[in-house]
Amino acid sequence: MSESGGPDVTNELRLPWDDDPEDLYEHAPCGYLTTLPDGTVVRVNQTFLDWTGWDRAVLVGHRRFRDLLTPGCQIYHETHYAPLLAMQGEVHEIALDVVCADGARIPVLVNSVLERGAGGAPRVIRTMVFNATERRSYENELLLARQVAEASDKRVRVLQQIVADLSAAPTEAEVAEAVVRAPEPAFRATSSSIYLVDVERDQLVAVASTDPTTGNWDDMPRSSERAVAEVARRGDLHVVHTLAEAAEHFPDLARTMTSSGRKTVVLLPLTTGPSDEQAGVTVLGVLAFSFAEERELTDGELRVIRLLGQQAGQALDRARLYDDARRREERAAFLAGTTRALDEEHRLLQRSRRLVERVVPEIADWATVRLHVGSAGLREDAGGAAPDEALLAERITEATRSVMPIFVTEGDRLGCTVLPITARGHVLGTLSLRMAADRRGAEAEQAFLVDLADRAGLALENARLYEQERAIARSLQRSLLATDVPSGDPRFSVETHYQAAGQDLEVGGDWFDAFLITPNKLAVVVGDVVGRGLEAASTMGQLRSAIRALANAANGPARLLEGLDGFCQRVESARMATVVYAEVDLDACELVYACAGHLPPLLHQPAGSAEFLLQARSGPIGTRAGDRRRTEHRMRLTPGSRLLLYTDGLVERRDRPIDRGFEVLNREFSRLRGAPLKGLTAGLADTMVGREHGDDVCLLCLTLGAEERLERTLGADPLQIALLRSDMRAWLIAHGVDEECMDAVLLGCSEAVANAIEHAYRDDPFGVVDVSATITDDAVEIRVTDHGTWRGPGQSRGRGLQLIEEAMDEVLVDRGDGTTVTMRRHRGEARG
Repeated sequence: MSESGGPDVTNELRLPWDDDPEDLYEHAPCGYLTTLPDGTVVRVNQTFLDWTGWDRAVLVGHRRFRDLLTPGCQIYHETHYAPLLAMQGEVHEIALDVVCADGARIPVLVNSVLERGAGGAPRVIRTMVFNATERRSYENELLLARQVAEASDKRVRVLQQIVADLSAAPTEAEVAEAVVRAPEPAFRATSSSIYLVDVERDQLVAVASTDPTTGNWDDMPRSSERAVAEVARRGDLHVVHTLAEAAEHFPDLARTMTSSGRKTVVLLPLTTGPSDEQAGVTVLGVLAFSFAEERELTDGELRVIRLLGQQAGQALDRARLYDDARRREERAAFLAGTTRALDEEHRLLQRSRRLVERVVPEIADWATVRLHVGSAGLREDAGGAAPDEALLAERITEATRSVMPIFVTEGDRLGCTVLPITARGHVLGTLSLRMAADRRGAEAEQAFLVDLADRAGLALENARLYEQERAIARSLQRSLLATDVPSGDPRFSVETHYQAAGQDLEVGGDWFDAFLITPNKLAVVVGDVVGRGLEAASTMGQLRSAIRALANAANGPARLLEGLDGFCQRVESARMATVVYAEVDLDACELVYACAGHLPPLLHQPAGSAEFLLQARSGPIGTRAGDRRRTEHRMRLTPGSRLLLYTDGLVERRDRPIDRGFEVLNREFSRLRGAPLKGLTAGLADTMVGREHGDDVCLLCLTLGAEERLERTLGADPLQIALLRSDMRAWLIAHGVDEECMDAVLLGCSEAVANAIEHAYRDDPFGVVDVSATITDDAVEIRVTDHGTWRGPGQSRGRGLQLIEEAMDEVLVDRGDGTTVTMRRHRGEARG
């Protein structure tokens, strides 16, 4: 009876064949292997042998289970399968590849159980092997479908990003750059290039390429027989699937594909207009991309490619509209900027130079301005190598004769546009320029160039007229400046300097003068007339003449200024001029001065520091406001005193207070106290304002009497020796030194200073040499001191020391801290 109460029928179930366990093992629907712990096969069923083709005798006792696996699976067996089996005692559904006797591979799933003996030691491994060929095939199909889906999704994401990039790209160049990058990530293309249609030149222009070395990547006419031009004319997508197809229809493309190793090429027109009407489509360019292997594009891929062409065409159309608007703005901004830049310069040469500097490299790679001014004309070039001079001269002559611009045409050997520069009905010159090829034929560019030439003509003509007036004013001003300053009198020396504004076209009204009122009274004056140009120069000459007429022994500075006030009643342009006027009694060494609205003189006496003379001040000449009383101030001077008169250009700056300018002037004038008078004013102006100062500078320095002791400090520059000789000669003459003694002293002093510069400061250009000279009734003593290091004791400059010893009566060389040479020469009768 069964547990359910029914009859037990299990004993009555009988198979129609004998249930042989051995047969069940050998022909089971899976493979069975029994291996030792080291993997050696000790038993294998017939099912496994049938699958793999192995002979039982080859496997049993001779091969391990791992030997039947592929190399990759053997590594997995060692690193994962065997350690996991030893740790867990069993593994399940391990995917491996078994190598058959003929070398084929069978994908399998493996379950293994490790049996252990009584002591727990591994005894045997039983392995069940399932054939997974169908499963692997199904998995591969699923994987392929997944890969296709992922590729499609990736392509869609790439195209979405490309569309976003196209929407954000404002210019044609940026759109082209975004389009040329699309095929490689979207369709796994090997390389791509983009050509854009230039309607004005009727060309396809090669704009961008991911690999320009792999194809025939250059510009071409739209009428060309090349594949790209054919697609541009037809306006439809064309796929060249094989090299043979290319050779049949487009031989040039076949040659390119052969040289670059490409097998399939896609030519996509970039279009704008209705997508469903071929007749209304406008082709703006062609995108060409290629594959290194033969590629059969699916219908879905072709639809996406056409969509890319439409999106790119619309983006190009929008970008071109933007580019046109931007170019118009840029041209307007360039013209306005050029006008401002030319207005900043006043001289004709500088304006011409500024013009070509603006043109190159902004709109051309080479440009020249040639003006018909003066006997030799004016020429300014900028940029790279100049074109053929003979061809250029012919075109300039033609443009000048016809007064019409000559633009570059296709095949032009010269490659330059020549524009006549006209102003007020005549040709002033020409502007020639070599532009990039993409800008030569555009009508908008030609109109822009004509406008540029017109503006340049007006600016250059104004500069020519302005400079002509300036030249006249300069000549008048320099003719009126004092050129007959008194000299040769041992009682005084006068050094002057005038420097015109380096940045201004018009001349100013700065001036100086020095003259003897009587044999014993010297007058010095510096003034500044309000205004600039011819009127200022003319007024300055009249004021100078008026001062000379009013100066006499009876009148002093105060009465002279009162006379100038009356002069302004007749010459209105002289009103508000500033003047500093001084008279010096040469015998009594007495100074009398007055300032009419002018900056205070600067006085440096031998003892003490420099000081500004701030007394006797009143308003400018002819002033109707402020203090109109004219006063003067009298003071005695020590022989050797230096008085500096100057105009406001020396100290005034827009970026600092005038008090700071006075401080700098005081310091620099004090520093030059020991310098020779010759060149002092020019050096002071160079230090204070430089050569490109924006205002006129006028200086007059008066040295009164002869110093009792001459002390000078020279830089280590041989050019300083000539200045020292001139200064020392005047000092010796003032003290009545006879000519023979004077020549000897000058020779000895010059040689000593030259030796010091050459030997003590041979490696130090910033060294200084101190020179002092004293005179007694019977001798002149000179001391020359340096603070450098000589190359060796007793060395001198050739025969320098010998010349010194021959010229001087006594010579003493002291080599302590530096070297001091003391020389003494007896005067005429004393030497006899």
